[in-house]
Amino acid sequence: MARAFLLQVCRHHVANRGRSSYSTAAVAVMNNAMNEVMNSIHEAGTYKPERVITTRQAASIRVAGSSRDILNFCANNYLGLSSHPEVVEAAKAALDDYGAGLSSTRFICGTQNIHKNLEEKIASFHQREDAILYASCFDANAGIFEALLTPDDAVISDELNHASIIDGIRLCKAERYRYKHMNMEDLESILKKTQHCRMRMIVTDGVFSMDGDITPLGEIVELANAYEALLFIDECHATGFLGKTGRGTEEHLGIDGSCDIINSTLGKALGGASGGYTAGPKSLIDMLRQKSRPYLFSNTLPPPVVATASKVLDMISDDPSLTLKLASNTKLFREKMTQAGFSLWGTDHPICPIMLGEASLAGRFAEEMLNRGIYVIGFSFPVVPIGKARIRVQISAAHSEEEIERCIQAFIDVRKNLKVI
Repeated sequence: MARAFLLQVCRHHVANRGRSSYSTAAVAVMNNAMNEVMNSIHEAGTYKPERVITTRQAASIRVAGSSRDILNFCANNYLGLSSHPEVVEAAKAALDDYGAGLSSTRFICGTQNIHKNLEEKIASFHQREDAILYASCFDANAGIFEALLTPDDAVISDELNHASIIDGIRLCKAERYRYKHMNMEDLESILKKTQHCRMRMIVTDGVFSMDGDITPLGEIVELANAYEALLFIDECHATGFLGKTGRGTEEHLGIDGSCDIINSTLGKALGGASGGYTAGPKSLIDMLRQKSRPYLFSNTLPPPVVATASKVLDMISDDPSLTLKLASNTKLFREKMTQAGFSLWGTDHPICPIMLGEASLAGRFAEEMLNRGIYVIGFSFPVVPIGKARIRVQISAAHSEEEIERCIQAFIDVRKNLKVI
């Protein structure tokens, strides 16, 4: 018996030694390949370092390695509610009452009453029949196209839609088309040549995250109606603050109820934690609960996250003052930056891209801004096209006018220091 045990130990040792040798060789090949990738990223000037924040998300933060307060002008914290005391208290109460997490997916044992209540609030907020929660809007976008569209259908997407939409569309078996950015003639030409399809879905961001431009939704609605196409809109950079009551692009443009399907996030204006959702017809939502893979195979949203989003929806439904403050701050920044001679893209959205062109310049500009107490990030390829690097400033309702003035002056000073024309 002892001999048999020793033989088993020897065989195990030899097997593991062989695997270890093979694994080391494979890892070496991978390391070489990754080094080549990283070298090319550094040479192109597109390396994206991650700064470490040591405080809660707010208009003023602290960054590791620095003891000074830094003004944050690049968060998606549009309404300034990510660390609002009432929102934090709602999360604490949910933690006490419902726990840290469910350790399960929704259909097994991951659905609490607060999840259903939040879905009802979201549907009511968007004036839709029903809504379904996901771990993120990336998951919501990954989960809808494959579940809904078949090879008999067509999906027609704006060429500058968010990466999550692009990836979600790749998963489906429908005919796939891209129309030129906000080009209605190109969109109509595709609608004409896809009339043989069972269903056609037009897909667009409400607000395009890199440029801050707002889709011409009224014209898209007319085409969707004329060609009997479904209309899908991603409202991540609109929900909670765009429009008089924060209901997004439809309300902002005065065409409420025009989109068939709305996908959006809880991770920006609605508390800033995480989570996403789809809102639309009940028949669609019922189907997604049965077939949408990110919904079926991902853990349910943690109770504190559900509670924060629910609290924010209550807050903005009762009081539009934050939306008005954000609009006022955005107007101030855009007008004064334009007067100072900077090139800003977009119109009246709090996403304010400061165009610089060169990737390495955007990176240097952002570092110089940090040295002056302003936290912004340079965006370059592959996040934006080559030659269109920029600093993307994002205004918040939490910013004071004095803080906005400080940010503008820092831009002026850095431009002069770097001799940027």
